[in-house]
Amino acid sequence: MSCLVKFINYCPVKSVSFQSIESSNIKKNLGMANDRIFAFSRGVDNEQSKLIENNAKERKLNNFLTLKNSPVLNKYNFLYKNEKLTLIDQGKELLTISPDKQEERLLITNKLIELESSLTQPITLLKNKDFPFYDTSSSNKVFNSISLINLNSINDFGNKINQKVEFQRFRANFYVEGIDPWEERNWINNIIKINNVSFKVEKSIPRCVAINLTPKTDIKTNLLGSLKKNYNHFDMGIYLTALENGEVNIGDKLVIN
Repeated sequence: MSCLVKFINYCPVKSVSFQSIESSNIKKNLGMANDRIFAFSRGVDNEQSKLIENNAKERKLNNFLTLKNSPVLNKYNFLYKNEKLTLIDQGKELLTISPDKQEERLLITNKLIELESSLTQPITLLKNKDFPFYDTSSSNKVFNSISLINLNSINDFGNKINQKVEFQRFRANFYVEGIDPWEERNWINNIIKINNVSFKVEKSIPRCVAINLTPKTDIKTNLLGSLKKNYNHFDMGIYLTALENGEVNIGDKLVIN
């Protein structure tokens, strides 16, 4: 059976958004268009928030609102369309802004605080299209990334723990099917192609407690502990770097060079 792209997703706002799409625009050394171009800083002043907005090397994961430090945000989503950013609560649109206007960014941060007063403040909406807010831009080896997960690896995990494991927990860009569970771990340092677009496979993706959250809720299970117990690692998926511009669509074939 061929390895095919089953789902494509992007997250306009780091950690707290998830949008499904049919086709993705891939940019060399950048990643997927509009993926994680926004983030909310937390607990840092205006000067520091501007610094981490513009300089990826100054970023630390704790500087941002994430599901790891703010699980209450899991019931919200953000839609980015036609240069507008919309805050959504369980399917209901609460507020739409033009994020290039600073005064409107303030509106959406104030709305989040109004909804969830427990969030660590101050909070600032950041934007950087040239160097998005990937987890890999907050690491020792800074690089822009695309994430890929083998759906059969998720299925294998679910079978081992006798539990349905929703693929949305992992917020990957590409989900593929048609290969053996965990086969993707053998691709590290190799080149793969999807629809004739080349990607370098950089590393496995280490997971955090955010995967414990059931999608669209703040209900927790110890999924991370189960991952470690069954496989002796915390990984699910692989990071890719785009080596050229192109397009990837649902149904496209993945091949190893």
